[in-house]
Amino acid sequence: MAMKQTNIYLLGVFLLLIGCKSAQQIRDPEYVQVSQSVHQASYAPLDSVDPVIAHLEGPHSVEEYIQYALDQNPDIQSARKQMESFAHQVPVAASLQDPNLGMTFYPEQVQTAAGPQEFALNVNQKFPWRGKLSARAELAESQTNVARAQLSAVELATIAKVKRAYYELYFIQQTIEVTEADQKLLVEIRDVANIRYKTGKVSQQDLLRAEVEISNVENELIRLRQKLESGQAKLARLLHISPQTKVLALDHVTPEEIPNDLDLLQRQAVASRPELHAQLASLEKDRQALDLARLAYKPDVTLGATWIDVGSSGVSPVANGNDSFLITAGINLPVYRKKLDSAVRSAEAKAVSTARAYDSLRDATLEEVTDLFTQAQSQQDLLTLFREDILPKARQTLEVSGQAYNTGEVDFLQLVDNWRELLRFEISYLRLEASLGQTLAELERVIGGLDSQTAEPIPAPVEGIQSLPLP
Repeated sequence: MAMKQTNIYLLGVFLLLIGCKSAQQIRDPEYVQVSQSVHQASYAPLDSVDPVIAHLEGPHSVEEYIQYALDQNPDIQSARKQMESFAHQVPVAASLQDPNLGMTFYPEQVQTAAGPQEFALNVNQKFPWRGKLSARAELAESQTNVARAQLSAVELATIAKVKRAYYELYFIQQTIEVTEADQKLLVEIRDVANIRYKTGKVSQQDLLRAEVEISNVENELIRLRQKLESGQAKLARLLHISPQTKVLALDHVTPEEIPNDLDLLQRQAVASRPELHAQLASLEKDRQALDLARLAYKPDVTLGATWIDVGSSGVSPVANGNDSFLITAGINLPVYRKKLDSAVRSAEAKAVSTARAYDSLRDATLEEVTDLFTQAQSQQDLLTLFREDILPKARQTLEVSGQAYNTGEVDFLQLVDNWRELLRFEISYLRLEASLGQTLAELERVIGGLDSQTAEPIPAPVEGIQSLPLP
């Protein structure tokens, strides 16, 4: 008897040790990095700052930055691991609960005809009603599908953010370049005013006004260079690199393409937008939860076995000391119908709510596609107007006024006003060019990616202003 109980104790200790050892194992290699990073951030916070990535500095295409962001962006990595976490829950949901192992000790021996009962060992396993395990697995799989669609949405949102930041950086870079070119032109105007002042044709006031304008341009350049650093830090954040990394856009961005079929865009958005797929997956998850709630009306079966250690010596003269072995079976009784009915009604209401949320998101998607489509079309029309009409006329006006100022037919204020107007139009053109790229990035996010068959190319950007033929 003592030997049997000792063996049972040793078996229990062995199973406990195995469980503790398995629980300490790390199966995800990325978790090791996370654990080390947490320790480093706690004890060496200065060393946790992201390093400057040298190969990303300088001008790069937006596609290069997008690819890097897809690999390194924390939001994408978080969504990817969230999906992986839900995926690992599927086999958990499809598995039986752990069996229960129990031991019964008798402080005072229970005397039976076969002998005294000294120890009992029992084990039981719960078996859900047919279909419950598969319903739980399908519910977990539906949650994984929701997370998978959400991952796609995060990826598209990150791509759109990178493109918006990139085009904003492009706008600032080109604005600095245009402003510096126009500053050189203003210096030429100042030199002409200086010559006319020395010959007594104009007053010193023209020369002083030119100097003031040059100072204003220098002040604007200081502001633009500050915005350039802020834009670089914003793009660096999306790439998960140090904000000191001097990322830059190319001098000439490859023209995007303008979609030309609104109906096709709307159909593509309804069919491909990840957020809508996530809502559909959520609806399927709610339907699975409803099926599981209905299965709760069915009882679960619990099967068990008990072994009783019986001693060989007892008060009965016919005691044989044979151990007892019992088989047990039982079911739970789903008799609280109000609770079960409420669970079903709750699951039905949740499914209807998700369906209505899908309808709302679908309507918002169609509205957003229409708004972005009309924005892109109007921005393209404005770019054409600036390129073919406004900018050529503004340049011609400045050239004519420059020649007229040299002959005294136009005063200095009019010449400077024409210069300001041209600079404003050039910056407005660059703003439209960048805004169009940002609008298309948002449209691509909403419809789940632009199709080249539904788009037409944007005309190439115009060249910057050249020096005027002022003597």
